[in-house]
Amino acid sequence: NASGEVLAWVGANGGSSAAAQVDGVLARRQAGSTLKPFVYGLAFERRLITPASLLDDGPAEVPTQAGIYLPQNYDKDFKGLVSARTALGASLNIPAVRVAALLPPDALHARLNAFGLGLKESGGWYGLSLALGSAEVSLLQLTNAYRSLANGGAYAAAALPGQPRTAPRRVATAAASHLVADILADNNARALTF
Repeated sequence: NASGEVLAWVGANGGSSAAAQVDGVLARRQAGSTLKPFVYGLAFERRLITPASLLDDGPAEVPTQAGIYLPQNYDKDFKGLVSARTALGASLNIPAVRVAALLPPDALHARLNAFGLGLKESGGWYGLSLALGSAEVSLLQLTNAYRSLANGGAYAAAALPGQPRTAPRRVATAAASHLVADILADNNARALTF
């Protein structure tokens, strides 16, 4: 985490792969729930919630320009009131959308780009589904964003062989990054789902 050096790079598994020419480390795919820590981190930083805040994991109907958005959890079940710690640790979708709705419209988009994810569309294009990972990112970008969380919210590009290293820059507070990392390391917070 400190150096950002790439220690292993396996883009495909060679000839047995159906798409051996595609580098899975650089290919962009929907990020899914891997973006939730950045949603919660930004909300912690802006003091909109704390890890102990109670969030509603119940049916939600979110009006959008395209109609009503009905976020669902992976198991299609509702857990009722849960702490933000449990909602993030258990990767619940509905609370993540509700937390994203507390943020200014383009704030999450800007934060994800600050972490190096290079989103191709505007925040409005993704809407609240951005909290659930509707954006396409590469594995290299995503792992480096998580490295930045581990480094207390300091971002620097991954150190690739033959490329100059970049100096870290602060993109999130150390306190919010610590809270997110603590939740992600908490087995009890994951127990509800995992």
